[in-house]
Amino acid sequence: MNIEQTKDYELIAKLNKPVHDLHCSLYPKYFREYNFEDVKDLFKQLMKNRDFIFLLVKEDKEALGYAWIERRHYPENVFNKEYMSIYVHQISIVQSERNKGYGTFLMEEIYRFATTQAIDLVELDYWVDNKIAKEFYKKQNFVKYREFVYKQLPPPSDL
Repeated sequence: MNIEQTKDYELIAKLNKPVHDLHCSLYPKYFREYNFEDVKDLFKQLMKNRDFIFLLVKEDKEALGYAWIERRHYPENVFNKEYMSIYVHQISIVQSERNKGYGTFLMEEIYRFATTQAIDLVELDYWVDNKIAKEFYKKQNFVKYREFVYKQLPPPSDL
């Protein structure tokens, strides 16, 4: 098992399908159906940002999953002190390879990467109905420090 950084946006787009399909099934109101060409184009653009890092987890040269992380800088302002974090946008492991330690291996690499960048905070969020993510990050000892809430308003009435 090994991890490497990649700029292969086509491979990341293919590996993105399971996580996107999960989001689409949980929240069809907010997620469009997966479209490889559109997703590929998006990742091609995202990879131009030097603060976005894509990590591949491989076994015997076969890509089994990825993590999309970001180096985030929060500048000081009148409310907050300046700090940096590594933000985990997505982790996706191919369905047939889940529960074999690949996600944990990716997270350990993310922690190592943060340390080499002198960053001591790893942040992420996940959809509340994504029980797999909730349990995974609980095992990784992530703790809640903010809650993101919403209220769905009724559609405006026609006048």
